[in-house]
Amino acid sequence: MAKESMKAREVKRAKMVAKYAEKRAKLKAEGDFQKLATLPRNSSVVRIHNRCSLTGRPKGYMRQFGVSRIVFREMASKGLIPGVKKASW
Repeated sequence: MAKESMKAREVKRAKMVAKYAEKRAKLKAEGDFQKLATLPRNSSVVRIHNRCSLTGRPKGYMRQFGVSRIVFREMASKGLIPGVKKASW
């Protein structure tokens, strides 16, 4: 389980990315990289880290399902994910 502070930090980064997205796109289109460098670093999309939506785990994230590999395996064995059959884990 991830710390609440780490989850909160990711939410804060996501809000900042949304806030500066239009401004960053405009500066990139103009080619004004000096003004782009003055924007906050966390306003870049690259700084967002994917986390499991249930546990907050940063590693083993499956983008298609939005959860970590461990949660995916638990959900699949319980039959909560349609179309996934347990073969041999």
